[in-house]
Amino acid sequence: MLNTFPILSAEEAAELIQNDQTIGFSGFTPAGSAKAIPAALAKKALREHQAGRPFKVGVLTGASTGKSLDGALAQAEAISFRTPYQSDSTLRKQINSGQVRFVDMHLSLLPQIARYGFLGPVHWAVVEAADITAGGGIVLTTSVGATNTYLNLADKILIELNSKHPASLLGMHDIFEPADPPARQEIPVYHVADRIGSPICLVDPKKIAGVVLTDLEDECAPFDPSTPVTEQIGRNVADFFIAEMKAGRIPPQFLPLQSGVGNIANAVLGALGASKEIPNFEMYTEVLQDSVVPLLESGRCSFASTSALTLSPEMMSHVTGNLNFFRHKILMRPQEISNHPEIVRRLGIVSMNTAIEVDLGGNVNSTHVMGKTMMNGIGGSGDFTRNAYISMFSCPSTAKGGKISAIVPLASHMDHSEHSVQIVATEQGIADLRGKDPHERAQLIINNCAHPDYREQLRDYLRLTKEGHEPLSLSLGLAMHRQFMRHGDMRNINWEEYR
Repeated sequence: MLNTFPILSAEEAAELIQNDQTIGFSGFTPAGSAKAIPAALAKKALREHQAGRPFKVGVLTGASTGKSLDGALAQAEAISFRTPYQSDSTLRKQINSGQVRFVDMHLSLLPQIARYGFLGPVHWAVVEAADITAGGGIVLTTSVGATNTYLNLADKILIELNSKHPASLLGMHDIFEPADPPARQEIPVYHVADRIGSPICLVDPKKIAGVVLTDLEDECAPFDPSTPVTEQIGRNVADFFIAEMKAGRIPPQFLPLQSGVGNIANAVLGALGASKEIPNFEMYTEVLQDSVVPLLESGRCSFASTSALTLSPEMMSHVTGNLNFFRHKILMRPQEISNHPEIVRRLGIVSMNTAIEVDLGGNVNSTHVMGKTMMNGIGGSGDFTRNAYISMFSCPSTAKGGKISAIVPLASHMDHSEHSVQIVATEQGIADLRGKDPHERAQLIINNCAHPDYREQLRDYLRLTKEGHEPLSLSLGLAMHRQFMRHGDMRNINWEEYR
């Protein structure tokens, strides 16, 4: 292979990329993200800016990335446009200040939107690989994301061949891309472990402009340890699923799980794994974190389909050191398949995601603080929520030391409507919204999920909105947010002040 394609330094590869071009990068979370070339591209941008010349690029990825990609390019003010999801603090500030145009979208839709041409041309694909063949076969590393789509669409390709990830990852990926309408057929995933595609990405070798040799770990930071609040949320969720099984609403063999990213997700999975009343389960999800690996080894999780292995370097070394075992337990798919509504609906997936705030109607805000400040993006939560067998959102009942209630009269931004959200979970309890009218939902959410400090003032809001199908007041719906902006605390509101 090394005699087939030009071997470049990261700096030489970056020199090939020009101002105002669009790049499709590998990566779904920092797992599998390109690292050396974007870092070199950031240095090039700084040189160009110092010389008085413009240099910015459009950045497409699978989801968030690491410090060497989003972080470095944002620090260099080298990003003009970004989609579909991010989690870098510098980039977040640039998005919220209007310096970077950001389009938030459902992750399952990104690959087809790119193929349809809605995002314009993709000039470069910059991807990380564990191996390359002379014929253009690429073995990806720790994620798939939208990499296969970018490889197909891009005019030219640059590859980071990362020796940190062994070529023996071959067989851990299942690369499948559906045809576009009107030729699209069903996606033939009928069981979590079904393989439907190729273990490698195939590209025209003439498109490969160069290979950069690297030896870099994924930049996946460990999550904070669990807290009493997140542990209680986990226990509440486990107890709910046990009750659903006893009621016959979840079959005795259980159903595949999807879990979001973060400390609450880890706590929930830990509680499910520890419960003796929940049978061994499968996961059909978009991200696997460290907490899933021991569940796979113990047999509590019998198989996991994902788009990324978002593991700490230590856990990733453990997995790659035991590939003979994990090759039969894990499958990485493109995000278009891991998050596809058709498969979510067919398999009967139970989805569990996190919220910033939940309103009394059951609407969920998962992206914007105080309605306008973007955090990260909607990610894949909507892909699963709208099609799940059971859809659940969880969050602590308060934030900022109790000064903010996660349960509010009206969500300041809505990502998931009352028509999709079935279950709300906090450390206070569970609100089962299925089959309930708007006023019943409101009472359940207050009684079961709101913090005691906020329950009475939320009930006062309901008393002021008794008429109408929805418990809604246009003048008072955002009063608790306004209370926080004025006084730094949502508690002790005087509703008359905001009429």
